Amino acid sequence: MSEKVTVRVERNILHLPAIALRGLVVFPNNLLHFEVGREKSIAAVEWAVSNHSNVFLIAQKDMKADDPGADGLYNYGVVAEIKQVMRVSDDLVRILVEGKYRARLTEMDTDGSFLLASVRPTPVRPVNPDEEAEADALLRNVKKSFDELLSLNPRIGKDVVFAVNSNNDPAFLCEYIPANLLFRFEDKQAVLEEGTLLGRLRLLVERMHRERRMLEIDKEIAQKVDEAMDKNQRDYYLHEQMHMISEELGEDDDTTAEAEEYRRKITALHLDAEREKKLLKEVDRLAKMQSSNQEGTVIRTYLDTCLELPWNTFTEDDLDIAKAQHILDRDHYGLKKVKDRILEVLAVRKLAPDVKGQIICLVGPPGVGKTSIARSIAESLGRKYVRLSLGGVRDEAEIRGHRRTYIGAMPGKIISAMITAKSSNPLMLLDEIDKLAGDFRGDPAAALLEALDPEQNATFNDHFIDMPFDLSHVLFITTANDLSAIPGPLRDRMDVIELPSYTRVEKYNIARKHLVPKQLKACGLAGKVTFSQSALYGIIDGYVREAGVRNLERTITSVLRKCARKIASGEVESFSVTGSNLEELLGPKMVKPDFLNRTNAIGIANGLAWTSIGGETLPIEVQVMDNGSGKITVTGSLGDVMKESAQLAVTYVRVHANEYGIDPERLKKCDLHIHAPEGAVPKDGPSAGVTLTTALVSCLSGIPVRGDVAMTGEITLHGNVLPIGGLREKSMAAYREGMKTVLIPKDNVSDLYEVDDEVKKNIQFLPMSNLAQVLNAALLKPKTVSARHSHPGKKAKKPADAAAIPQTTEQPKPGAVC
Repeated sequence: MSEKVTVRVERNILHLPAIALRGLVVFPNNLLHFEVGREKSIAAVEWAVSNHSNVFLIAQKDMKADDPGADGLYNYGVVAEIKQVMRVSDDLVRILVEGKYRARLTEMDTDGSFLLASVRPTPVRPVNPDEEAEADALLRNVKKSFDELLSLNPRIGKDVVFAVNSNNDPAFLCEYIPANLLFRFEDKQAVLEEGTLLGRLRLLVERMHRERRMLEIDKEIAQKVDEAMDKNQRDYYLHEQMHMISEELGEDDDTTAEAEEYRRKITALHLDAEREKKLLKEVDRLAKMQSSNQEGTVIRTYLDTCLELPWNTFTEDDLDIAKAQHILDRDHYGLKKVKDRILEVLAVRKLAPDVKGQIICLVGPPGVGKTSIARSIAESLGRKYVRLSLGGVRDEAEIRGHRRTYIGAMPGKIISAMITAKSSNPLMLLDEIDKLAGDFRGDPAAALLEALDPEQNATFNDHFIDMPFDLSHVLFITTANDLSAIPGPLRDRMDVIELPSYTRVEKYNIARKHLVPKQLKACGLAGKVTFSQSALYGIIDGYVREAGVRNLERTITSVLRKCARKIASGEVESFSVTGSNLEELLGPKMVKPDFLNRTNAIGIANGLAWTSIGGETLPIEVQVMDNGSGKITVTGSLGDVMKESAQLAVTYVRVHANEYGIDPERLKKCDLHIHAPEGAVPKDGPSAGVTLTTALVSCLSGIPVRGDVAMTGEITLHGNVLPIGGLREKSMAAYREGMKTVLIPKDNVSDLYEVDDEVKKNIQFLPMSNLAQVLNAALLKPKTVSARHSHPGKKAKKPADAAAIPQTTEQPKPGAVC
């Protein structure tokens, strides 16, 4: 609405800014405070004040409408003068208005910045001479009804009572009484719209009679409530008497008061009707029992457990990705890919907070930081943190609780953890989930299926609680060393994040930035003991051998204890641990070098193996004994699958003997002995097939195997190399032992993405698709390669240089890192 709008009179028509009122009716000669919050209404007030104009106040029909049109407004309102304006806030104004006269709405312009009303003043028609008798009777009735209302509602203001009793003007009373009594706004509007004084008196009498009747009903209801309260007081008094009598008799039976306390606590939980009904039923049972009844003790334990559960208690998630990254970088060195995966999970939760059910499984060797990463995630989210150790759990009841029919029944680990967390959305760590074991008492892994299933855990049912409890808001994180040990249905519910073994450089940085400062503080040696770089590397290389850093921390603590003794005894004031004095503190080096083919040797090949605590090297030895009977001996605690791989290797050598200068007749008469050190460690799996074949060919042909080459891969009867698992851990073992080249199956090239960058920088990975390529790369001086393994129809050529490694058409170029 432009500021050029002016108030003008055209044929007794006024053009005024209008304010639509919600549930409020203003009468002439009525002073009234009210608040204005709508944008158009505030604009109308501001324009009226700045232009010294009156405003038209009119009630709207629907109180919920935010921008009513002309059809949504009543026909009659009041022209009023704004006496006072007070701005409460930017979007709220409080005004004081005084009604001037009644007016009829003829037209409403709603297109501008405020409502502009065209109104016609419409005074009330007075009483005709022939209506004066009826008007006097109605006026007396109004006075009488007011006195009755005053007796039922003494809170009416004294100024209102004085004004009504001291005035006999029907026109004044017909506007003053509705404006000051608690009539419905529709009734007030009906009085305002009535255009005759006699009609207004009739409406006023009718409305006052109805108001009196409503007050009488209210009084009856209040009286009944008071009577009920008196009964409750009487019952309370009698219960207290019974309690005192029981105490005098020495019975001390106070289960009724105890039950009332339980009822109050259950009601305060605001549970759904079904759960509340079940708990109150148990309370009723308790109230009917003697306090010494043993069943009462069971019920009390059950109710206390249910009341301790965080039914409707939540913590607010802090999904600040930058903060989470800072906490992860502060607490953990390296593990870049793992941190990225975790931050991606948190980012999805930030964008879709209602998405539930993602279960994270951290898999890796011991000591790489799985448990501490879970604690860091809880800190970054601002969630409560609870940890459940599942190692060695055999009884299903430990997960889902015992039924209350058993003596000593208690809830399961999950419900107990929820009680400890005191929150319905904690971060719950299920540690060592691969160590679960089942027996005749049930399968605990199967019991976890419901808790870890997003479709079911909203109604998780513990046998002790025997009511559905919502676990869908819990962030479950599980840890495991061996993913294959987790049952398939349980593993299928998890998002697996693998944590690799630490490299030598990573262990050094972890020790320098985290372990040493932590243990210096714990031993009270901060500022008194220092570790040199050579000392830390000396501990890593000579005293601990592990995938993680747990033993590294123990060894550092052992060094600090010895330093503490020297300082505490006054022998020295400070101490510097270096590589030269390490043996003085820890004794001779504990880590012995593995038995490996570190030089070019005949009959020994370096293989790689995977274990649940990281990768290991697996050398294979072969010896040939002539003048035998063709017997094959396999030793080294080998499993059935590995023995079958040895049989495959022998068959391949017999079929391809001529290609490597092996006399087939000698194979028939000699005995073969295949051995895998260390003999006391059980070994199994198919991935040693290429290592067995290489060692066997080397021994029978007299060709040395390269000492800087390690290999892994499963073989087939026709000499194809099949993919294997655990490449990252195996490559870490090769890097740790100083291997320069690792032969891997061609189908495992994509797995190199997960291999640590430092390992890929120091090791050359060569993909192999068949045993011919493996032998060409691993044997130092191969014999002539047969025609069928080179080009059909051509004779195989001898290598020009005996020390060179011939390349077939499928062999990758030397020096390529795949």
